[in-house]
Amino acid sequence: MRIASRAISTISLAILLMLAQVIYAATTHTASSPLSAPANKFSITSSGTSAVEMESSTLYDEMSLGESGLAKKAFAYAYRGYKNLLSRGLVNRQNILSVIDFSQSSRNKRLYIIDIASKSLLINTFVAHGRNSGKEFATSFSNSMSSLKSSLGFYLTKDTYFGEHGLSLKIDGLERGINDNAERRAVVVHGADYLGDNYLNGNPFSGRSWGCPAVPSEQSAEIIDMIKDGTVMFIYHPSKQYLSKSRVLNG
Repeated sequence: MRIASRAISTISLAILLMLAQVIYAATTHTASSPLSAPANKFSITSSGTSAVEMESSTLYDEMSLGESGLAKKAFAYAYRGYKNLLSRGLVNRQNILSVIDFSQSSRNKRLYIIDIASKSLLINTFVAHGRNSGKEFATSFSNSMSSLKSSLGFYLTKDTYFGEHGLSLKIDGLERGINDNAERRAVVVHGADYLGDNYLNGNPFSGRSWGCPAVPSEQSAEIIDMIKDGTVMFIYHPSKQYLSKSRVLNG
């Protein structure tokens, strides 16, 4: 009986040792395994294209924005930043996205006001760039006081007021070092007589502002009412410096 008891004890001990080794191996493997990669901000398809890029491409095609002259890259960047701002809870009126495409001549209608919810282009009209940003084409941009240049990037519209140019709309530059001096520079949306077909009949290109995204006087009230109170505005130019530094696009 003693021999049998010792045999059973030996077997039990062996089993316990084996179980301990199995448990140790399992816990060691778990501890040394890399942590799961954090989920991407945007889901990625098997082709490497983000869901947001696919959405923007689909919207661009459905609204025929190319036929209106809007560069596909301009809309893609605008939509990416718009979605980033939505995710941060910064946008009050979420259906409206305004895109100013400064890759185009000022002779073109390069302001696009888009209703994302209804997938419709609400307004496509002229918009001015700053006097010192260029002549027919805007090529130079600044956030500096008294530069008389346009500033690229993302803005949120604010409230309206009546000033030197009549009804005007304040805009808040969201990108530090790129456009955050907009309010201090009095960069606003306002009407101007130096924009539109009548002006272009006697001039080689549209008139220029002191840095404001001015719009045709006859459309200014409609535009301001449409985009005021917390909508996203994006001023685009294919500037590598801006596109690489923008925290709204890359943050």
